[in-house]
Amino acid sequence: QVQLVESGGGLVQPGDSLRLSCAASGRAFSGYALGWFRQAPGKEREFVGSISGSGGMTRYADSMKGRFTISRDNAKNTVYLQMNSLKTEDTAVYYCAARFGTIGTTEYQYPYWGQGAQVTVSS
Repeated sequence: QVQLVESGGGLVQPGDSLRLSCAASGRAFSGYALGWFRQAPGKEREFVGSISGSGGMTRYADSMKGRFTISRDNAKNTVYLQMNSLKTEDTAVYYCAARFGTIGTTEYQYPYWGQGAQVTVSS
């Protein structure tokens, strides 16, 4: 019931900042919680963070706390992932995902996924 398209990935240097966007189609966007996940080369997909439909609640993986911030603009049907103080370990394909209802922290809870955006942090 919702289609997601990520954008904003690219190549940056350690310490830089980058903002990813995830645009959703259709209405009722505010009814969907949005999650961000990432998958680094040779590693399993991991939870990055999530945000509730209204934007009033957010949750982050411990390794991302203090550096990554999730926000959303429901008028634009868009959710954002602001990444600061990027490290080489942050290099991965980043995915946004949606589920109708409350926030979740596991892949299984999100039936709708974007195509992914490559983020490469290298000097």
